[in-house]
Amino acid sequence: MCAGMPPHSVEPDDQKSKEGHVEQYVIVRRGGWGSAAELGRAGARSKQVADEEMSHELVWVRSYVLDEGGASVGMVCVYEATGPEAIRRHAARAGLPVDEIIRVVDTVVMRADPEPVAA
Repeated sequence: MCAGMPPHSVEPDDQKSKEGHVEQYVIVRRGGWGSAAELGRAGARSKQVADEEMSHELVWVRSYVLDEGGASVGMVCVYEATGPEAIRRHAARAGLPVDEIIRVVDTVVMRADPEPVAA
């Protein structure tokens, strides 16, 4: 979990999560969108699925939009989830790419996050 943030419980969906345990994950989504409008629609779908259909399995914490050169953008997203399978189910329901899922083992916070960069 992030430093300074208490862990929270969700309803289990697999053997590991039977204790209600969640872990933090980073999801890499490469070149999934060609415009800010596309990305906005994908974000709205993702939030709706997470909040309305899967709130007992995962929480979308934040995302960073990546300039991947050319006309496409990718994302690195931070989620708290019962496991990688919950993240994959969420992506399938929301129509999002998933290139890699990496479990976060610790967080080092040197400074508070800067103000968001204007697009």
